[in-house]
Amino acid sequence: QAQLVESGGGLVQAGGSLRPSCAYSGGTFSDYAMAWFRQTPGKEREFVASITWSTITDYADSVKGRFTISRDNAKNTVYLQMNSLEPEDTAVYYCALDANYRGSYYLRDPTGYAYWGQGTQVTVSS
Repeated sequence: QAQLVESGGGLVQAGGSLRPSCAYSGGTFSDYAMAWFRQTPGKEREFVASITWSTITDYADSVKGRFTISRDNAKNTVYLQMNSLEPEDTAVYYCALDANYRGSYYLRDPTGYAYWGQGTQVTVSS
């Protein structure tokens, strides 16, 4: 059974960095887009970044220039390098695997993802 397991969240001061990772098991990884979303209490899940099977990346405006998404197909893992963190980045971060084989469209829509991780808490103190 396919599974996504996140790690690497934590507590950091504003201006600091974190690098959550998400390991996939149970199926083919390299042919599917991956994404990171985040969610705070009372709000909808928000798109953060995505990377296609061909390594094309996309970022929310709020994180562009500060966050970098990458993937290592040999390790079935996707990463989110987060720099210059702000208190507004505080959230539970979720990774997700696209439901579409070699899909490249509508990756900002959370309904298009087949599998989700359990989430990792990121807290940025001011």
